[in-house]
Amino acid sequence: MINTAKEYVLQRICIFASQTFDPNSDSQVVGLLKSKFNIRLPQRRSINESLSSSVSDHEIIALILKYRSMAES
Repeated sequence: MINTAKEYVLQRICIFASQTFDPNSDSQVVGLLKSKFNIRLPQRRSINESLSSSVSDHEIIALILKYRSMAES
């Protein structure tokens, strides 16, 4: 069940991004947000903190955070 939900979130992320990429890769996330959505994340201690502080900028950020939290559990 969790894998199906996780795959669904990944599918939604890739639809927003119009490409396939790894939401667990910090460099890919930063690069995608910058090039595709013109979102520059603020400097924080971790990428997840930066994403959390920018969550209102675009729905894809909330999806990435959700996906990453599913990956950790």
